Amino acid sequence: MSDALINGLAGAGGGIIAQLITYPLQTVNTRQQTERDLKKEKRKLGTVDQMCQVVKEEGWGRLYGGLTPSLAGTAASQGVYYYFYQIFRNKAEVAALEQMKLGIGDGSVGMLSSLVVAALSGCVNVLLTNPIWVIVTRMQTHTKISKSLPETRPITPDEAVLTAATEPPPFGTTHAIQEVYGEAGVWGFWRGVFPTLIMVSNPSIQFMLYETMLKKLRKRRDLSKQRNKGVTALETFLLGALAKLGATVVTYPLLVVKARLQAKQIATGDKRHHYKGTLDAILKMIRYEGFYGFYKGMSTKIVQSVLAAAVLFMVKEELVKGARFLLTSKTTKS
Repeated sequence: MSDALINGLAGAGGGIIAQLITYPLQTVNTRQQTERDLKKEKRKLGTVDQMCQVVKEEGWGRLYGGLTPSLAGTAASQGVYYYFYQIFRNKAEVAALEQMKLGIGDGSVGMLSSLVVAALSGCVNVLLTNPIWVIVTRMQTHTKISKSLPETRPITPDEAVLTAATEPPPFGTTHAIQEVYGEAGVWGFWRGVFPTLIMVSNPSIQFMLYETMLKKLRKRRDLSKQRNKGVTALETFLLGALAKLGATVVTYPLLVVKARLQAKQIATGDKRHHYKGTLDAILKMIRYEGFYGFYKGMSTKIVQSVLAAAVLFMVKEELVKGARFLLTSKTTKS
């Protein structure tokens, strides 16, 4: 089994576990990002209060709306990302060694090379898995958007379906796929792909920070009496959390724009809530909501993404260690 495949499978496993633990926070955060109430005086609910409100009004199941495609998306995204990340990194390491033979560098992959490797891996991941995340966003925001229609005027038959939110209608993966295809055809599944491609800077920054901190930790350990002591699971957890925190703060506005584009577009409603594309969404958000609109739900996202990234890194590294140990044991026995 190749090292790239081991990392890909381990990344998928770690991503699934992290997703299961943090999914309710992700659902609440997506709703916060797509909230388009322009009234400044409306009291904003905190993360815990909003979770309690969802449970009270819609049931526990709504906190896990879209979980099945989300798990599939997480496994695919993490698997694809780590697989290509390891392939590109192996090539970068070979190139670094070749450069060292020519008297350039110390043979290690530098910060810029790590950034490029992560960016390339992220682009491949986005292009292959964006349709899954469009479906997940629709399923996470379905009930909230349904409730946003006015109730003080006669409604059309089409709107009657949307306003039946007191007892949410079944809305599964198939319904979401049909809805997206009905709105924009095949290209609808790549809504928000432009800001998402820019968002590859998030995992790029994350992995750059993670690899840099990990490299410094190992170097410091090599110079100390703890030379033979490897990096522990707790240290990996903390490094992953710090790396994700830095990346999330820098790139959060792009996440909000992506969520707005992927959520259901109601063309017959308020034009301020209908976005034709990335630039249109950015300009309307600035005009009608101010720069605050780009940071809606950021505190929730920081908690969710940092916890998820920390769990993912820790589980992934442990799975890689376990797989290599098993493969080494089998080789030794044979």
